[in-house]
Amino acid sequence: MKETDAAGAAGEPDVDAVLAEVARLREEVRHLQARVRSRPLISHAQGILEERYQLPDAESAFALLRQASQRSNIKLRVLAEAVVRTPRPDHHKELWFPGRTRQPPPPLYAIGVEDEESVNRSTVLGAVLSQSLAVTGTDMGNVQTVDRDAQGLRIERHTGLSEDFVEFFAFVGQSGTSCARAAQDRALTTVYDVATDPVFTEQARQAILAADSRACHSVPLVDDEGTCVGMVSAHLQHPAADLHPAQVKALIATGRQVGRWLTWHERTVVADALEYLHALGRRA
Repeated sequence: MKETDAAGAAGEPDVDAVLAEVARLREEVRHLQARVRSRPLISHAQGILEERYQLPDAESAFALLRQASQRSNIKLRVLAEAVVRTPRPDHHKELWFPGRTRQPPPPLYAIGVEDEESVNRSTVLGAVLSQSLAVTGTDMGNVQTVDRDAQGLRIERHTGLSEDFVEFFAFVGQSGTSCARAAQDRALTTVYDVATDPVFTEQARQAILAADSRACHSVPLVDDEGTCVGMVSAHLQHPAADLHPAQVKALIATGRQVGRWLTWHERTVVADALEYLHALGRRA
């Protein structure tokens, strides 16, 4: 009996190892799904570059995109989106944006960044998420940026939320969620109880409740022109009360500073990447 018991015990799977492998596979699937969602945009950008610079094939166009993306430390999808929506340059001119004046980055003291020159887009998105969660006293939240072509919000950073939540809300349109309403209103929006708030579609409501979220504060990232360029949302495990005025002030200041910075990044860092891409294309 003892030998049989020992053999049975020895044959049991390592539960922790199995769970770790499942988590790894789900993360891999999520990344693959994100790549699939980005692929049409990147393919569109490849086609534009291939035609514009008379490149031999789409692979050559992708190589230029990847080189410019890596040099500028910006995501390939961000650069591809800029290629698609930015008016084409004069092929005969050396610069894509002749006469452009580069501006220094706006301050980011609201999220604890003292040296704006040393940070990149990913760092800023992570910092605004951390700051917003600290202000609201929770450890669940996400940051989204505006996808102009698809007309909605796309998750870029998240913490404390389930993989099912991240997959379901990877992209949200212009209605059916609190973040969509906050983007339209360009104002801090609080859902006091997810279970009863009519802003959600029923599918969205169930997905949020399944992630153990019962309330949320959505803060639009707004630039000086009043344009919403992103969203940071803090999720709470219990129905929410009104925020203290000091919390509201801190969250609004955070949203405005990061909104200004994201617009600066697009007009400066992304524009620099486009200039470099144009130079590569003209030499190809």
